[in-house]
Parts: sequence; C-alpha cells; structure tokens
Amino acid sequence: MSDEKTDTRPEDRAGLAKDQQGADPAVEASVELTALIAENADMRDRLLCTMADMEKLRRRTEREKADTARYAISNFARDVLTVGDNLRRTVEHVPAEAAAQDPALKSFLDGVEITERELLNVLERHGVTRTEPLAQRFDPNCHQAMYEVQNPEVPEGTVIDVMQAGYVIGDRCLRPALVAVAKGAAKQTAPSQTSDSTPKAANDDFPASGPQGGREPPRNASHSGEPHPAGSNRGEPPRGNHPRGPYTKN
Repeated sequence: MSDEKTDTRPEDRAGLAKDQQGADPAVEASVELTALIAENADMRDRLLCTMADMEKLRRRTEREKADTARYAISNFARDVLTVGDNLRRTVEHVPAEAAAQDPALKSFLDGVEITERELLNVLERHGVTRTEPLAQRFDPNCHQAMYEVQNPEVPEGTVIDVMQAGYVIGDRCLRPALVAVAKGAAKQTAPSQTSDSTPKAANDDFPASGPQGGREPPRNASHSGEPHPAGSNRGEPPRGNHPRGPYTKN
C-alpha cells in the first residue's frame, strides 16, 4: 500500500496564516482590556483613600488651629490668676469695721475691687472663666480636695468650702479649685447582742452550758484538788489498792 502525499497549495497556506493572525490580536486585546480594568479599579480605590485622608487632615488641621488660638494664652492666663488671687486676699483681710471708719481705706478697697473685676472681665473675654464649686458635687477633673469634713446635713462628696477659686479656659481646666469635701455622717455600729448565759469555755472539754458542762471531771484527773497517795503516780491508783492485790516482790 503506497503512502499518499498531501501537497498544500500556497493559497491554502496563506489563508491559514491570515486566520491565525486575525485570532491573536483579539485575544491580546481582551487580555489588555482586563488588565486596564483592574488597574482602573485599583487607581480609583487609591484616589478615594487619598481624598479621605486629605479630608481627615484638613479637619484635624482646622481643629488644631482652633485649639491653638483658644489655648495659646493658657500659660500666661495661669500666671495672671495669681494677681487676681492677691487682689482678693487684700480685700478679704481688711476688716469691714475699719473700712467703714476710715474713708480713705474704703476708697482704697473700692479701687482694689474694681481692679479685680476688670481683670476678671479681661480674662473672660479671652475664654477664661471662674468656677463656683460651692455646694456642688466634687469633680476630680476641676477640683482638688484639701481635706474632708464630717457633715451629715449634706450628701457625701459635696463641696462645703472653697479655699482657692478654680478657672477653666474653653472646655479645659486651667487651674483646679482647692476645696473641702463633706465626708457624711459616721457609720453607727449596731450594739452586740449579749445573752445571759455564761461564757463559753476556752477548750472543747466543756460545752456552752457551763464551765463544767453538767459533768464532773474524773476523780483521777490532773486538775483534781484531791491529794495523791505518797509514792504513786498522778492519775493512777495506789499500789496497795491494785486490782490484783497488793504488789509484792518475789
């Protein structure tokens, strides 16, 4: 049987090559399109994250700018408060009777009070205000307790005395107020109920009914008051009264 030789004509080979070349660009275009879509989605996610970060940065920058403008004078205001405290001490240390008798002294005190009021107004215009903690609940964020006083008339933890005024700047504490806090009434202990029965014995040999517990101790007990026969051991019968008769030596 002879082998048949198939001879491909040049026209057929050219058509086959054209078909193969026409299929390859479509596949390549599809692959490139898929890659471009994935890259576009990735770039879109990155853009959204960047925009969100920039928005957060803008808000934080604005908040820090506002806080800087509001609390920039904190150190200066804290130092100025000492001046206000000294003005208040000056007014409080002058007796009212002396000021009433001396017109010059009264005018001087009026000038000091006006100066103190003006100082507080200036501080208030810059966001610094005085707190009034008297008769309020103790707040550890704005108050500093110096001592406690027992006072059953007010709830426990109430401020009953202010030794130094406190100040706040904005929503922050500039200087805590020095206060005294009510401790409340002392706890009363209930009286112990005592019975008429005799106290319990120290050891377990005697029950609670009495020191002897209704029983007599053994006659040969070590705490018995009876004398022991001479030459006998404590707690043992004398040798002459041995159950087996008198003891004799063989």
